[in-house]
Amino acid sequence: MSAVRVAAIQHDIVWHDRHANFARLAPMVAGAVASGARVVLLTETFSTGFSFDTPGIAEPEGGSSSSFLHEMAVAHGVWVGGSCPEIAADAPPDDQRPSNVFVLVAPDGTEHRYRKIHPFSHADEERYVRAGTDFVTVDIDGLRCSLFVCYDLRFADEFWALARDSDAYFVVANWPAKRRLHWSTLLRARAIENQAYVVGVNRVGAGGGLDYSGDSAIVDPLGEVLATGAGVETVLLADLDTAHVASTRDHFRFLQDRR
Repeated sequence: MSAVRVAAIQHDIVWHDRHANFARLAPMVAGAVASGARVVLLTETFSTGFSFDTPGIAEPEGGSSSSFLHEMAVAHGVWVGGSCPEIAADAPPDDQRPSNVFVLVAPDGTEHRYRKIHPFSHADEERYVRAGTDFVTVDIDGLRCSLFVCYDLRFADEFWALARDSDAYFVVANWPAKRRLHWSTLLRARAIENQAYVVGVNRVGAGGGLDYSGDSAIVDPLGEVLATGAGVETVLLADLDTAHVASTRDHFRFLQDRR
């Protein structure tokens, strides 16, 4: 198979204004597609900013944010993803907290949902957000892609658990600038440990009293940074090749040596 071109859109977010964000992001998605992207990734909470404690911020499953992703995917014939606050259709009546959901939509409109397993307790996210329980790996033209959200990046064991069946990890985030060293270091660490591509997509700008530096990156299975950007809105592009994953794992047999 040929390599899969992935676009990581590092963007600012208009605070609490979904429709303003849709209007800004639509041409960025179109531009990424024009550059040959087969997969286009937006950030965590791409339509609202990271603001789960705000009344009314949650959407029903299949609400306006995932509908935007669906529209972009079908209109352009590519995969499009990002995270948004959704109340699961099967949420119990006495717990209507949303989950932080990474929605990845296929060109035919099929929607895949990964619910963030690790709420960020440092920001009291667990008070407002229901934690997910299940991993999600999606096959994109033969490239096996596992989905994670922001704080999940700190938990190496979960990346390890999926390594043998993953060629790439997609991590969407709102990771603050004051911990940017952690973000950049962990992206490369997860790639090196698991001999897989890691695509980390982070926002820029300011929101909720925090500054964001972006530092989005696409890292290859040997830890080489294929594309990165900081501080400004930009689109990172790279071709992810399963053959490179396979040859890396065959040459350096680290996965087989795990106990």
